[in-house]
Amino acid sequence: MTRPDSPRPDTLRLASYNIQKCVGLDLRRQPQRILQVLDRLRAQIVVLQEADKRLPPRPAALPHFMLDEAGWQIADLGGAGSLGWHGNAVIWRGPDITVRKTGHHDLPGFEPRGAVRVEFDTVLGPLRVVGLHLGLLARSRREQVIHMRQDSRALSDMPTVWAGDFNDWSRQPVLDHLVPDMRFLPPLPSFPAAQPLGSLDRIALSSGLSVRAHGVHADRPAHIASDHLPVWADLRLAG
Repeated sequence: MTRPDSPRPDTLRLASYNIQKCVGLDLRRQPQRILQVLDRLRAQIVVLQEADKRLPPRPAALPHFMLDEAGWQIADLGGAGSLGWHGNAVIWRGPDITVRKTGHHDLPGFEPRGAVRVEFDTVLGPLRVVGLHLGLLARSRREQVIHMRQDSRALSDMPTVWAGDFNDWSRQPVLDHLVPDMRFLPPLPSFPAAQPLGSLDRIALSSGLSVRAHGVHADRPAHIASDHLPVWADLRLAG
């Protein structure tokens, strides 16, 4: 596992983190631990999963005011009182990042699932970030990835990152092969946090982007703050 130092000026650090509604492995809901992990990641953009509580009206598990006080900005994805949409949220901080546009995608499958989309202006130029939390069933995951690929074809051409909890335990690149126009970074074990075995949390890049470094962040309190560890990547323009 690679501990993230400060990102270089010519890169942008993006992270993905399933925060399990801020309930840690000790079964205590402690949003402040999640904020500590986010701070130590040193990421400029973070895609979150399970950011809202389970039952309607699905209030934010990680309160807005705590993120505000920590200097994070929250993409408006249309969830009244929620942090995001279908539990997916995107937050960022730093003076060199502004939001162009937001949106979301209904995903097919046995369970209700969705993906969120935020288009930014960044130090790398325009960047589209898609946050996903795929289903528990293999068939649903395949349908959801194919659906997301089809939806993406209708969007304007822009360097794009997919990041999230793909829920895929397979040691074979099953989902990777379904989206040949996206390059998945090598899988790294991120689940369960106490003794990571499964590479459930993934990041994929479109053409136009490359990665200088990527890793899993396991420093305290990440080992207990959620059942997942966050993954991160330092992005730069290809070539």
